[in-house]
Amino acid sequence: MNSKMKQLLTAFAMSCTVMTASVGVQADELAEGKKLAFDRSKGNCLACHMAGDGAQPGNIGPALIAMKLRYPDKQKLYNKVWGTDDAMKVPNSMMPEFGSHGILSDDEIRKIVDYIYTL
Repeated sequence: MNSKMKQLLTAFAMSCTVMTASVGVQADELAEGKKLAFDRSKGNCLACHMAGDGAQPGNIGPALIAMKLRYPDKQKLYNKVWGTDDAMKVPNSMMPEFGSHGILSDDEIRKIVDYIYTL
């Protein structure tokens, strides 16, 4: 992605607020997903990604913005985080396969994906 597009997407993300409701997902589950995503001993998404209102984000991975546009099929995002979709793997990526390596449970991944999908 070129730098102009990254700047545009970053500006868009900064100007948007996180939606607290999503079809079939309760606000408390989204809050739990956010907590897991930002927790250094769990998802630790901020180590590599800019995400929502997270403080001191990393810049190794892409910003987690416009996720519904990037992943219209939510299951594909889940599969990417879990580590089951070989077609979605980025060569030489440093992102661990959270599910297949036993870092997170299926339920924890689902909650994180539900939260990330609101960004």
